[in-house]
Amino acid sequence: MKDLFAARKYFIIAMIIIACVILIARLFVIQVVKDVYRLSADNNVLRYVTQYPARGLIYDRNGNLMVFNQAAYDLMVIPSQTSTMDTALFCEDLEISTDVFRERMKAARNYSYRAPSIFLKQISAESYAKFQEKIFMFPGFYVQPRTLRKYSKPVGAHILGYVSEVDEIQIKKDPYYKPGDYIGKLGIEEAYEKELRGTKGVKIFLVDVYSRVKGSYAEGAMDTAAAQGNDIISSIDLDLQEYGERLMENKTGSIVAIEPASGEILALISSPGYDPELLVGRARSENFLKLSADTLLPLFNRAFMASYPPGSTFKPVNGLIALQEKVIVPSTSFSCNNGYLFVGCHSHSSPLDLKGGIMNSCNAYFCQTFRRILENPEYSSVTEAYEKWRSYLTQFGFGTKLETEFVNELPGLVPAPAYYDRFHGKNGWRALTVISLAIGQGEIGATPLQMANMTAAIANRGYYFTPHVVRSAGGEEGSRFRTRYDIEIDSANFEEVILGMEAAVNGGAGATARIAAMPDVVVCGKTGTVQNPHGKDHSVFIAFAPKDDPEIAIAVYVENSGFGATYAAPVASLMIEKYLKKEISAASGWKEKRMLELDLIGIKSDQRDEEH
Repeated sequence: MKDLFAARKYFIIAMIIIACVILIARLFVIQVVKDVYRLSADNNVLRYVTQYPARGLIYDRNGNLMVFNQAAYDLMVIPSQTSTMDTALFCEDLEISTDVFRERMKAARNYSYRAPSIFLKQISAESYAKFQEKIFMFPGFYVQPRTLRKYSKPVGAHILGYVSEVDEIQIKKDPYYKPGDYIGKLGIEEAYEKELRGTKGVKIFLVDVYSRVKGSYAEGAMDTAAAQGNDIISSIDLDLQEYGERLMENKTGSIVAIEPASGEILALISSPGYDPELLVGRARSENFLKLSADTLLPLFNRAFMASYPPGSTFKPVNGLIALQEKVIVPSTSFSCNNGYLFVGCHSHSSPLDLKGGIMNSCNAYFCQTFRRILENPEYSSVTEAYEKWRSYLTQFGFGTKLETEFVNELPGLVPAPAYYDRFHGKNGWRALTVISLAIGQGEIGATPLQMANMTAAIANRGYYFTPHVVRSAGGEEGSRFRTRYDIEIDSANFEEVILGMEAAVNGGAGATARIAAMPDVVVCGKTGTVQNPHGKDHSVFIAFAPKDDPEIAIAVYVENSGFGATYAAPVASLMIEKYLKKEISAASGWKEKRMLELDLIGIKSDQRDEEH
């Protein structure tokens, strides 16, 4: 029995010793080895201050800075540490009313009496410079550094986008973001948010029970530094962008210019536009509401979202399809007696071949060409021929998103046969039913981006690259924009159509776009006067230059302004000259002066009619 009690005694002693060893080891790991547990335990006496990274910079294609950062500050408050102070002086220095002060303090107390919260967001560096000299007079307040976007020139708002505070949906979608963080919205800022945003850091401070900072925790050993975001090299030519926005002042419409060899967007103008500085800082919300209420829709990106009929600028595509389908040859001639059936046309020489049809923009020529496309005996029905015609259009990028970086890009419209079946019954419609499509009218709709892309495809003699606005992000080029999209039309057919576009600008009597000619550069183009059921016709022009080895393809829409040669063509020719020559020649000075001084928004409609 004695041996049994002795065995039990030693067993209990052994168990106590083992438990003590385990406990001591555990305490050693928690208190010495793993500081992270100490941090968790000391949470109630530590303050974590987020270190926000500077967003990456945005440059143009030539290395000119477009978007950079400026210092800003969030004013934080800990209600428990505030005391009696000169409220009037405080409000005067921060340019807020006493009512705003009381509302913000009430909100801070409701959030937490002892934890810090934001009292005032995005104080500018200039305002903070004055305020910091007096901040010691206002206990309980301190600042947290931030950065705001700054722009080298007040242009490119629709390309660049803006930065605003995250909402609950975005926080749930991506755990990286916390309340009070900022995120890119629209344009490059949104499309390349992950590249631009950088990585947040944190500083840890020791605080007492009254939330007063007593020093850095662990001498900063647990702090992490913020990492600045990656820089972006855009495809935009800043000088060309600025010039295009000047040309489109007091006009409604859009310009899209593309480098055909790469698909890089050289300029993208949506007018009316706005100064990107308006959506920065504390005034952003107020300015956003004003811009949203503006009846001219400055926030609306017409280049990607407006769907217009292409008008006569669409005729080269129908010519290409007809050549490929072998329903015409370049020498095929059609007569024009001021139109074709119920589709009118202007006076010009007749009959015309393909080159002359494009040069003179003959509606009758392309109505008869389109009719041959849809009544092609190679197909069993008009519907089948129409489907083939429509498939060519999708290869050009019509009726579908081109998949640029922009999330707000719209696809335009190329109706499927089912669309006409609903109105006319299956097999109840013919070529004449949809004859307006021959001249780019009717149900078809295209964005200025799609028209510029079509022009680039013609300039390339049958292929294009996805239009895009960024060359590289963080030193890496976007591989998805290197894919070449080939159109199933022989390059020889493109050459025939290009001869017509060349003649439209550089031909003699009957040429509709002579105003776009340049003395030492062969410009190929096509005018369009787009019928608009809501008002005056739209002035449209597409062009590329030079004819061989083209460097720029462009589409211009000037809303409610009449003939394509009146406004869109001179705007496009000035843009081409600016890009290729870097300056406007004396010979083009009169065009530039007229376009810069022209106000199509301010003048009354009857005055506009008199000009025409």
